[in-house]
Amino acid sequence: MKRNYFYIFTVALFVLSACSKDFLEKSPTDTISEEDLGKAVEQDPELLNGSVLGLYSTMFEPGTGGTSGVDDDFGQKGQDINMDLLTSDAVIEGTDWGWYGAMGQYTPTLDFTTNNVYVPWRYYYRIIFGANTIIDALGGTDVEIPEDETSKRYIMGQSKAMRAYAYFYLSQLFSRKGYGSDGDLILPLYTKVEKANLPLSTSKEVYDLIVSDLKQAIVYLEGFERTSKSQVNKYVAKGLLSYALMARGTQADWQEVVTLTNDIISNSGHPLTTKSQTTGIVTNGVLTNPESGFNNVATPSWIWGTDLTIENGLLFDTFWAHMDYYTYGYASSGDAKLISKDLYDLIPATDIRKRQFHATRLYPLNKFFDPARVWDGQNPVTCDYLYMRADEFYLLNAEANANLSQDAAARSTLKRLLDLRLDDATYINTLSGQALKDEIYLQTRIELWGEGKIYLYNKRNKKSITTASNHYSTKGEVIPYDAQKLTFPIPQAEILNNPFITR
Repeated sequence: MKRNYFYIFTVALFVLSACSKDFLEKSPTDTISEEDLGKAVEQDPELLNGSVLGLYSTMFEPGTGGTSGVDDDFGQKGQDINMDLLTSDAVIEGTDWGWYGAMGQYTPTLDFTTNNVYVPWRYYYRIIFGANTIIDALGGTDVEIPEDETSKRYIMGQSKAMRAYAYFYLSQLFSRKGYGSDGDLILPLYTKVEKANLPLSTSKEVYDLIVSDLKQAIVYLEGFERTSKSQVNKYVAKGLLSYALMARGTQADWQEVVTLTNDIISNSGHPLTTKSQTTGIVTNGVLTNPESGFNNVATPSWIWGTDLTIENGLLFDTFWAHMDYYTYGYASSGDAKLISKDLYDLIPATDIRKRQFHATRLYPLNKFFDPARVWDGQNPVTCDYLYMRADEFYLLNAEANANLSQDAAARSTLKRLLDLRLDDATYINTLSGQALKDEIYLQTRIELWGEGKIYLYNKRNKKSITTASNHYSTKGEVIPYDAQKLTFPIPQAEILNNPFITR
C-alpha cells in the first residue's frame, strides 16, 4: 500500500518553481548541501531511495505543477486528460465547474500566460530537477557505476528513466512538429543541477539524451526487484524507450521498437488485459466482474501505476474526480469527459469495448469506475492510477512492424489483442499496407481511450484531427497536426526568467 513518500532529501524537489533562476535556487534552511549529500551517498547510497520515491509521488500529488487550490494540477494523469482533450477523441460535456473547459476548446495552447500551459512545464521540469539532484549525488550524468555497486546502479537507473520520461513528455507537448532537424529548437536541456539558465536545445539533442538515459537505465535496472508498481523497472524503461524511438521514427528506431516490444510481450510477465477486465458488465444492477474498471494496480496487465489509498487524502484534484461518474467530483456533476461520438460509432457492436460507454450519453461508465458504482460515491479516492499497460506494446509492435512493411508480423500481434475484444477478428488477416496502418490507428484510439496515449500517436504520425460531432463548442473543425492549437507554448514565466528564450 502507498505511503506519502516525502523525505528529507526530497524537500527541495517540491518547493521550487520552473526551469529558471527561481526554479534552480536552493534553500539553505531545509536541504542538505550537494557536497554533503554526495559524501553521505558515498557512505550509503540507499540514502537516496527516499528521493527516488519522491519522484514517483510527484506523479500523483496535487500541486506538483506549482499551483495550489486548483483541481487540474495533479501530475501525470492531469496531463493525460489534457492530451486526450486535444485529440478530440475525448470531449468535455460542459463547463459547469470550469476545470478542463478551456482545454476542451483549444484556447490555453494559444495563450502562453495561462496556468494550463505553466503546469505541465513546471511538473516535468520538477521531475527533471529531482532526478538531476540524485544523478549529481551519484557522480553525474557521465559517471559509470561498477557492476558490483548494485544499489547505486538501481538508483541511477530509476533516476535516468524518470528524467527521460519527463523530457519525452515535454518534447511531445512543447514541440509543434515533433522530432525535426538540428535547427529545431524546443527545450532547455538540463543534465545537472544548474545554477544558471540554459538556451533551447534541438530536438535531436533532447532525443539523444532521452534515448541514452533509457538505454543506460535498462542496463542498470537488470536484476532490480521493485517493491511496488509505482517504481520503474527495466520493462518500464523499455516501454518508455519504445515510445521515444517511435516518436523519433527512423527505420532503425522502428526495428528496435519491434525488438523491445517483443521482449516486453514475451518476458515482462504482464499479459494482455483480459476480455472480462476490459469492461464492467452489470446485470440487474449488479457488477458481475469486479476485476474490471481500470482501477486496481494489481491488475496483471498493468506495468506501471500507483496504488492510491485513503491516507493519500485525494479527491477533487484527481483523474477519478474528472473521469468517473461514480466518484464525488466533476464527472458526476456536469463536466463529464465523453468519448467522441464519431469514434464511438466506429466501434462494432460485437466489440466488448463498445460496452465501456453509455450508449447515448457516451460516458465511460464501464471503463473507469469505482467498484462500488454508487453515483457521486467514491470519497476520498482509493482507485489507482494507470501509467502503462501491456496492451500498449502489442499496438506499438504492430505499428512499428507495419511501418517496416512487415505486415504479417503486424497482423499477428494486432490479432492477439483483438481476439480478446471482438467476437471475430479474422478480418485482420485481409489487411495490408495503408489499410492495415489505418486499422492499427483505429484500434489504438479505441483500446487506449482516456489513457493519454492517442496524442502521442498523433504527434509521431503527424495526424491532423477533426473535432468531434458531439464537441460542445467546436464541431467538425479540421486542425492540422502542427497547429499551435495542439501544442503548448513555452510559458510566460519561463520566458521572463530565462534570458535565452524569447517568444
